[in-house]
Amino acid sequence: MTGLRRVTAPTGPLAARLTARAVVRRYGGIEAVAGVDLVAAPGRVTALIGPNGAGKSTLFDCLAGTARPDAGRVLLGGRDVTRLPVHERVRLGLARTFQQIAVFPTLSVADNVRVGAEQRSGAADDRTARALAVFGLGAVAAEPAGGQPTGVLRLLELARALAGEPRVLLLDEPAAGLDTAQTARLLTVLRGLADDGMALLLVEHDPDLVSELADTVYAMADGRMVAAGPTAAVLADPRVIRAWGR
Repeated sequence: MTGLRRVTAPTGPLAARLTARAVVRRYGGIEAVAGVDLVAAPGRVTALIGPNGAGKSTLFDCLAGTARPDAGRVLLGGRDVTRLPVHERVRLGLARTFQQIAVFPTLSVADNVRVGAEQRSGAADDRTARALAVFGLGAVAAEPAGGQPTGVLRLLELARALAGEPRVLLLDEPAAGLDTAQTARLLTVLRGLADDGMALLLVEHDPDLVSELADTVYAMADGRMVAAGPTAAVLADPRVIRAWGR
């Protein structure tokens, strides 16, 4: 992908596979995630779908390190990271965005992106500038993040994640709040990142976006996987249609 290859070129030994093996997460007596297996492979866009309350966000938290599984394992590039905290997973090349946008409102747009760039040593200025350019944020780079509309903040969060040169990128409803032009830019960028070898895993409720972007889909309901496989087959699965309400 022109302009991104030196920022994110996770090919060969740098490529990483994110794997969940029989992951369980309980809250009281309820299993929010009940023995789930999942693989996000390098060079692929993997989507995680399902109705509200299916366990998607809880599984995301287990993968990212903001929650610890009660059972099972999480592997990053073959390394067991189940008990590693968030910052250690970031150093190993895992980045995520959030359903609820999280930025530093008093910092400029550029300085917010720099926070991500500084997760890796050296050339933070270059990584910041390229990430801003990729998402078309140059015109507002010097403005405070707190005054930006939702669509800009969503792109800002994505730019910050990208600036850290992750090998695996977790995206929680990345298109929420974006207009048509911003969504088109997002799809182009995410497809380019996957084509360059990054592993992408996204939670998404828009079936059209999933159909257009994802290579593989996992569908959850009531804390369990009900289907997994190629996108078209999973979206057409009667169990998924019933559970997802589509």
